[in-house]
Amino acid sequence: MEGEEDQPLTPAGRLFLRPELDQVVNCAFGLKHPIDVEAIKAEIKNSVMIQHPRFCSLLVRDKKGREHWRRTKVEVERHVLVRDIESDGDEVEDEDADEVVNRYLADLSVSTPLNTDKPLWEFHLLPAQRCCILRLHHALGDGISLMSLALACCRRIHHPDQPATIFSSDSSSSSSKIKQNSNRINICRKVWKLMGAAWLSLVFISKFVLRSLWVKDAKTAVSGGAGVELWPRKLATARFDLEDLKAVKKSIVDATINDVLFGVISSGLSRYLDLRSPTRPREGLQITGMAMVNLRKEPGLQDLSEMMRSNSGSKWGNQFGFFLLPLYYHRDVDPLRYVKRAKAMLDQKKQSLEAHFSYRMGDLIMSLLGPKFASLLNYNIICNTSFTISNIFGPQEEIMIAGNPITYLRANSSSLPHAITMHMVSYAGRADMQILVPKEIIPNPQVLAKCFQDALLEMKEAAAA
Repeated sequence: MEGEEDQPLTPAGRLFLRPELDQVVNCAFGLKHPIDVEAIKAEIKNSVMIQHPRFCSLLVRDKKGREHWRRTKVEVERHVLVRDIESDGDEVEDEDADEVVNRYLADLSVSTPLNTDKPLWEFHLLPAQRCCILRLHHALGDGISLMSLALACCRRIHHPDQPATIFSSDSSSSSSKIKQNSNRINICRKVWKLMGAAWLSLVFISKFVLRSLWVKDAKTAVSGGAGVELWPRKLATARFDLEDLKAVKKSIVDATINDVLFGVISSGLSRYLDLRSPTRPREGLQITGMAMVNLRKEPGLQDLSEMMRSNSGSKWGNQFGFFLLPLYYHRDVDPLRYVKRAKAMLDQKKQSLEAHFSYRMGDLIMSLLGPKFASLLNYNIICNTSFTISNIFGPQEEIMIAGNPITYLRANSSSLPHAITMHMVSYAGRADMQILVPKEIIPNPQVLAKCFQDALLEMKEAAAA
């Protein structure tokens, strides 16, 4: 708007605008009742989202090509797009609404960037499938920021006058235990723990740097590589009961939901490799992923008003790092061993500064060497690993938008050189994980999703035994 100065993008925001890493986040909301398009538009016009500076700003470049945000007037009608999607004749005749939505999202992930002649977000309404898809450019913020903003537009079903309640993940409770017990640890143990953390940081950071240069996973049936981000995609949904995840978590001392999730992924990938590989892979074969880590002081989704404060410890934007997630091919008789191995590995990762290093180093490289070199390093590390995984712990009570109850919450993003990209969001007792794959490498992602689901059910049975 006139009279307001342009605001520069953050280093992370500039990185996500590079052609190699151009990232759009797609948040899908399943709705219980038929979509009222005008009600959705009215809700958006009156929402806090329209008030947020990043959602009413254009992306512009100065004469030197440096990106800035410039305030503009938002025309909601240009951002709300109604799509009439029908089943594809090449698909099965009984294709349900979820499959149609997943096919639409898979197409969006490789072929539909956001136009820069308006703020970088859109609502796609799919009336026939009763689904609303909020598309946002990753330059606006990370998954925690964007999901917190989206939920700020929603209301509780049983308390329509109140916004959705934000819950934190179970990692916060474990950290409080550490703080309560820390006063009882003697000086020698504190020094030993500090030395251990320093050593783990050195080891993991060294491995991270080597991965960004030349070290890569062995070729398997789930390997991607340079150029794979441009290949046509398929999308499948793995559905989990949150109580099943919690039951497995309770069976292992001090385990978290993320420990269980990564154990499920390790077991599921081992199952899938057994199905796809002509010969059984060697025991202990490493399959490396990249896990996104929220670096805010408070874990989980955040209160939007708190995030928008300039001095907040949970501030808005891209506040996340990565750590490498080495999983291994095994055929264990005891399903819980996958979780125990994942927990042991994650406990070491939490002691190290690997995730903080990836975030700070990215900022430093962007500042000193520019976005082109930084994007090259990020692209290399993706090509040298096998999958991406993120997990957002969402509201556990039912919510609604424009008076229409939400039946599911799911998220995915633009395609990457990885052959498998997974994003899990929990909501109202369920956890749905979107699995995005290139169809030429993994033609049957539904089979992969079932491998993950079966792995959790086996773990649940073992935990109850």
